[in-house]
Amino acid sequence: MRRIDVIIIGIVVFAIGGAGYLGLQLAGLDNINAGIWSQLILVAIILGWSFSYVFRVATKKMTYTQQLKDYEEAVLQKRLEELTPEQLAKIQSEIEQERNQS
Repeated sequence: MRRIDVIIIGIVVFAIGGAGYLGLQLAGLDNINAGIWSQLILVAIILGWSFSYVFRVATKKMTYTQQLKDYEEAVLQKRLEELTPEQLAKIQSEIEQERNQS
């Protein structure tokens, strides 16, 4: 994530909090209650995002991990396509030998 992305996200979160505060005031809440509820909603959103991030890290479903996996699979597929039929048969026989030994 670039520095400008973080700044934009910060501004958007700030704007959501302000809009929520104004929306609650327009809904009829006084200043104190509107402030409390808008902060509570904003904190809930931030905690929800944080927990989703921790979950993605724990399950390795992050963008970088997925890109790395896709790259590794593409490299292996390209190497497999470059093998001659003799080399492929040799590798398959080695795999069969290892399976039989274990």
